[in-house]
Amino acid sequence: MPRYRLTLEYDGGPYRGFQAQGELPTIQASIERAVKGFSGETLRLQAAGRTDTGVHATGQVVHIDLEKAWKPDVVRDALNAHLVPEPIAVLDASEAPEGWHARFSATTRRYLYRILNRRSPPALGQGRVWHVKKPLDAERMHQAAQALVGHHDFTTFRDLQCQAKSPMKTLDLASVRREGEQVLLEFASRSFLHRQVRSMTGTLVEVGTGRWPPERIAAALAAADRKACGPVAPAHGLYLTGVEY
Repeated sequence: MPRYRLTLEYDGGPYRGFQAQGELPTIQASIERAVKGFSGETLRLQAAGRTDTGVHATGQVVHIDLEKAWKPDVVRDALNAHLVPEPIAVLDASEAPEGWHARFSATTRRYLYRILNRRSPPALGQGRVWHVKKPLDAERMHQAAQALVGHHDFTTFRDLQCQAKSPMKTLDLASVRREGEQVLLEFASRSFLHRQVRSMTGTLVEVGTGRWPPERIAAALAAADRKACGPVAPAHGLYLTGVEY
């Protein structure tokens, strides 16, 4: 039974997250219907990560196991044909090596958070960026974000409904930079807690606006208390940009 690795791009706006939830519209359900449409097979795919409602992806990775061997290009093109007109695209398909798993073989997951930092609202990026009117100091945010890098108890930035067994995570990258009217935040880790990236982003914006001093980020992290977290950034500015194996 051949296993195929698929790289996906999608707009999470119309969906109730990635994971299948009965009759609710989800990305997983749409892809599984597309698989059945071209192959006749009913299956459950496995994903590198389960993005929340409204979260987008430019580099989500999943795998599917098919009974029949197909050329990877056929799998990609057939899935894309059956996904029309949904905002989901299979960017790449390849045969996976034996023992490879989209979730358990992953060593790094990368996320990007996009903030449009100007007075005027987005016309073209609506639903794909967080619009923050007040000027943000990206350098100040970057400085503060470095306190989050490393192995820590991230309870402060963990959603109360998180089902992870431990709040201990290792954050490999926390970067903030400005590109014109956008402030871009990038995070990389082997795995993240539920809404950790959005919680860190919203808290760093408090630093960027001047409401928090940079050193308060380290204090919030050390508190290991959800009450020490700043506002949680909205889902529509967040992107899963890549998974490394």
